[in-house]
Amino acid sequence: MGSLSSVSCRNNVYFYYNSVKINILQNLGNKMILTFAQCIEKLGSKYLIKKAIADGRLFRVAKGFYSQSEHVSDVSLIVAKYPKAVFSMNTAFYHYGLTDSIPEKYYLATERGAKCSDEHVVLKFENSDVLYLGAVQEKINGTTVTMYNRERMLLELIRNKFSMPYDYYKEIILNYRKIINELNMQLVQDYLQQIPKAEMVRKVLEAEVL
Repeated sequence: MGSLSSVSCRNNVYFYYNSVKINILQNLGNKMILTFAQCIEKLGSKYLIKKAIADGRLFRVAKGFYSQSEHVSDVSLIVAKYPKAVFSMNTAFYHYGLTDSIPEKYYLATERGAKCSDEHVVLKFENSDVLYLGAVQEKINGTTVTMYNRERMLLELIRNKFSMPYDYYKEIILNYRKIINELNMQLVQDYLQQIPKAEMVRKVLEAEVL
């Protein structure tokens, strides 16, 4: 594998994300949210898993997921279930203070083909080559998650302009105008060259934000 200095800007995102993912997995380890396979690896057998549960040393917190703590946060569980996903859309807008509307569900960007059975999770499929573009680490209720930064979310807002309520879009776009000087516009331009609907997004960006 080449050094960071020898790869392109786009590849830097993937290298950076790999570091993020390692940190997230370590974070999950600290919270002791484990899959069934991880429990087998740690305890040795299905029988010993059942014994640990009976003894109160292990708790089944969701189908196929276990923890040494009886109570785990929704966010920690979502990160465990969707370790390759990126928190996006309504979740990110609220996290960054761009809207006062508290999202009723968690919004995640993920590769096509991913499945979701959680009623409190909304998956948005993204092209794999830009899935981790602008991915950074943020904390939600004490849990480290992978989330798009504000620059990427500005482009996501415009990309999805026609699929969200007008008042909701207007609130967020107006708040972006207030913080425009805080954004790294070079990042915005770099991301813009790589995302789908680039020309449409560019026109809206120039007309409504810049």
